[in-house]
Amino acid sequence: MKSSKPASSMSTAELASYIDHSILKPEFTPDDVRREVEAAVGFGCKTVCINPASIEIANPLCAGTATDVCVVVDFPFGSSTTTSKVAQSEAALREGIQELDIVANFGWVRGGEIARVEEDLRPVIDLCHDHDVIVKTIFETDALTWDQIAATAEAAIAAGTDFIKTSTGFFTGAPAHEKTGAFDEMAAFMIKCAAERCKVKGSGAIRDRAHFLRLIDAGIDRMGIGYRSTPVVLGLD
Repeated sequence: MKSSKPASSMSTAELASYIDHSILKPEFTPDDVRREVEAAVGFGCKTVCINPASIEIANPLCAGTATDVCVVVDFPFGSSTTTSKVAQSEAALREGIQELDIVANFGWVRGGEIARVEEDLRPVIDLCHDHDVIVKTIFETDALTWDQIAATAEAAIAAGTDFIKTSTGFFTGAPAHEKTGAFDEMAAFMIKCAAERCKVKGSGAIRDRAHFLRLIDAGIDRMGIGYRSTPVVLGLD
């Protein structure tokens, strides 16, 4: 949703409320995770976006702060069984998380099995909503055509997602587009696909302040920002 206030005139706190501070590097040590969760809390980010094994670190550090805990499920491939995805989600929910990001199976999308994508997502989304937890569905947009992205949006929205989201940032194949991540045209397309039926999260390759502010002004509701880039987009570095 477009803000009535230009992003360039927003306070640091207002800008930070758009950020999921991404702490997803598989090589991160517990000390690395702890450092970045503390940084996110200090910045006032909306969430820390973490792998499930980091919940035990993030929960106590975020408790009582403005920063929630967002956990990724079946990241970054989305290729586990539905039963596995539900089990992973149940485990995270038992820890009291506030948000969950799940990856749509982009192999199924590429194979035209869109109905299976919807059926795969719905049990996780329903489970999270039973616990008042927000769900964001990640599309590996770097691997998908425009038509495939539009079809995935319909599947995710039909399954009840709260957000549709671009890119994992971990895709290493040849991109389907000249650019990767949440570039301006991709963000605009995702907003069009959402058609005000859900919110939109931009993720991937958001590394400078000008891009970050443009996406807010375009109507992006949340952004996944790599841990190194958060102070940059907030104008603190």
